[in-house]
Amino acid sequence: MPDQPLRLAMWSGPRNISTALMRSWGSRRDTFVCDEPLYAHYLAETGLAHPGAEEVITHHETDWRRVVEWLTGPVPEGRRIFYQKQMSHHLLPHVGRDWLAGLTHAFLIRRPRQMLASLAKFLPRPTLADTGLPQQVELFKWVERRTGRPAAVVDSRDILENPRQVLSRLCDSAGVPFDEAMLSWQPGPRETDGIWAKHWYAEVVNTTTFRPYRGGEPALDDHLAGLLEQCQPLYDALYRHRIV
Repeated sequence: MPDQPLRLAMWSGPRNISTALMRSWGSRRDTFVCDEPLYAHYLAETGLAHPGAEEVITHHETDWRRVVEWLTGPVPEGRRIFYQKQMSHHLLPHVGRDWLAGLTHAFLIRRPRQMLASLAKFLPRPTLADTGLPQQVELFKWVERRTGRPAAVVDSRDILENPRQVLSRLCDSAGVPFDEAMLSWQPGPRETDGIWAKHWYAEVVNTTTFRPYRGGEPALDDHLAGLLEQCQPLYDALYRHRIV
């Protein structure tokens, strides 16, 4: 393993098994994880009525500069890997970008129809920006321009259908060995979970591994169907680069 610590930013949108993937990385003894560190700043700036928004703003750091100092500073607990579960839409336009050069970036995606059906249970009329897909595509292109190669993209379905293979390739892309501990974890909450866990993590908190993929074509109302037409090409642009 290289002497320099790995700071792996996994950019996702909501309802993309991002918390389960955080559990997976958090099972490694060499890894410290953090949960959506820019969320409080995002809510404080946008004023959006997310579940428990006031509590999130009160409990977590709202100054993005202080968050960035922490994300790019010493890895907590002296670990070798700092896994950062990030929501791409939390990276608001006014937030500086220079600090991103010190991170390794990867992207987590999910089929838009399934993602929208799940998201609408928490945000009844989500917007395109709420999905994080436009921001993911923008950031993916930024990474490609800077590094000269595309960043790793993992699809939620691929992980659920073959977690060992896909996570092994994700680890390879990040330059770290795969760890079998990533395939299972203890149930229950974590100290590293955001205060919003009680609103968003009801299912994942009881899991001990990646659940089998459940397909299906959930029905969407007219609003969500129109949003799907906007989401699909953005998803497809990232899907072309996915690792399997």
